[in-house]
Amino acid sequence: MSTSSADRRTTAAAPAPAPAARRADGPGALAAPAPPRTAPGAPGPAAGGSARPRHWLRAGWMMTASGWSANQFSALLGAYRGDLGLTTATTTALFAVYVLGLIPGLLLGGPLADRRGRRPVVFTALATAAVATCLLMAGPAAAWLLWPGRFLTGLGAGALLTAGSVWIKELSSAPHDPDTAPGPAARRSGLFLSAGFASGGLAAALIAQWAPYPMITAYVPHLVLSAVAAVAAGRAPETVRTGTAHRPAAHEARPVVHDHAAQGAGAASFRRLVAPVAPWVFAAPTLAFVTLPGLVGARLDGWQTVYAGVATAVTPGAGLLVAPLARRLAARHRLATAVTGLAAVALGLLTGAVAVTAVQPAVALGAAVLLGAGYGLCVAYGLTEVAALAPPHRLARLTARFWTLAYLGFFAPYGVTLLGALWSPQVILAAAALLAVLTLGAVVRAAHRVRG
Repeated sequence: MSTSSADRRTTAAAPAPAPAARRADGPGALAAPAPPRTAPGAPGPAAGGSARPRHWLRAGWMMTASGWSANQFSALLGAYRGDLGLTTATTTALFAVYVLGLIPGLLLGGPLADRRGRRPVVFTALATAAVATCLLMAGPAAAWLLWPGRFLTGLGAGALLTAGSVWIKELSSAPHDPDTAPGPAARRSGLFLSAGFASGGLAAALIAQWAPYPMITAYVPHLVLSAVAAVAAGRAPETVRTGTAHRPAAHEARPVVHDHAAQGAGAASFRRLVAPVAPWVFAAPTLAFVTLPGLVGARLDGWQTVYAGVATAVTPGAGLLVAPLARRLAARHRLATAVTGLAAVALGLLTGAVAVTAVQPAVALGAAVLLGAGYGLCVAYGLTEVAALAPPHRLARLTARFWTLAYLGFFAPYGVTLLGALWSPQVILAAAALLAVLTLGAVVRAAHRVRG
């Protein structure tokens, strides 16, 4: 009844839209029949049908810089052990300190982005990560600076992940990019992040292997990338009214009487369907490029740093390559992406256990491919589900919760190191594979309950 009434009112109030307007409205035209909307102060559609600027692409390089900053240190763990004499436990702890900074960045970045806007948060976070890189460059002269350097790297990355992910999603949606479907719009930030993960570690490893002053020069590319990303993102518009909480536009508003019920249902779905998968998003790749290279390094004969760099590139690179598969799986079934991703993680962990038993670096790279594919599928599932569950004015906060849970997986290598005093690495990896399978079963069961 309400839909047909709305249609009659729209028909009476305005002439039929031109064919181009129908294409811009897309499938949402039946849900919200209205003329194409333009943000206050924003330019309207260009005359002659010229293409809209791709603001999401300009902002996306900041996410690439964030992924780069996180992974450049990972490829240098062997160099820090060899050149600075740091123990394996110390370097693994330095890797985990990143998460201690990341969690407050995630938890604070989301609410700040909702209140103050996306731009000030992402630019502040990008600057924080650049300062952190400068501290890491000073590490060879004063090793204690590595600790605040890693903490600030996490703090900047956390704030950038939450605000940046939402900013890119909003810049990929109407009125900035009305032709992009919600699923791809939500996944774009994950693709930019994966590109940074893949390239940052490899670049740092290659520089560390052959360039002079490796633990200084290896960090220079991140500073250059951060500057380029800041210039590119400077032309992307703000998507939130500065100084106010993000409020849904008229076409996004929901009836107030149903708002609390909808939020409760969304929170329950997040706990049951997204939260169990989230830690595997980064547990899988960090085990691939932090834990496995050290366990098969006995046969690398001086090429440990390059091998670690290759592993850090192969793992998220596989995550990028499975993006088309993630789209097809999501189109078939809501849970297909998560199920396939967790299955890939379990198989990758089992393959890693075999590689460690036989001390085979090539097999470990095969495990990294599987773990990277699992990472790509799980992050695509998580971001898509969060975008579907959260109302616009709570998107940044729910995104922050997802990334917080996801980055708990960064503690996985440290957990393997601690548990190594009780069990062999092979046993730990096999047990982790079983845990991934149990997570898969729990999510499938929860999905049946939610639908029931």
